[in-house]
Amino acid sequence: MYEDFHVTERWSGDELHCIWKGAIVAVATRHADAVDERFDVNGRALWIALPLEAWVQQKSLTGKVITDQIAAQIAGRFLKQLIEEGYDSRREIFTMTVAEVLSLLDAVVAEARELGGMPTLPVGV
Repeated sequence: MYEDFHVTERWSGDELHCIWKGAIVAVATRHADAVDERFDVNGRALWIALPLEAWVQQKSLTGKVITDQIAAQIAGRFLKQLIEEGYDSRREIFTMTVAEVLSLLDAVVAEARELGGMPTLPVGV
């Protein structure tokens, strides 16, 4: 789904290749309460920050947790939407809200059901 995808940038019409590279808990790296998902966009690093509060709210609302696989898919779908809507390509990090994470989580899970399951993340990318 969103671990390796192509998307057309709104303003330039350029096709961008986005590849998920990994996740880092941002508490250690930048003292933020977030999980940072890294993507390469045409070879350039770009980060999507998902607030840790989304994990807390998801568990509280549904009793289910956000897995690493789901977090990567949420971030990838968010990145795809950003690019399609005309994102600021000079930025290196974009931060999601809790509401955005939970909304995209539902969309990603529905998509995965249609496709027969959540894709596995590449190992050693």
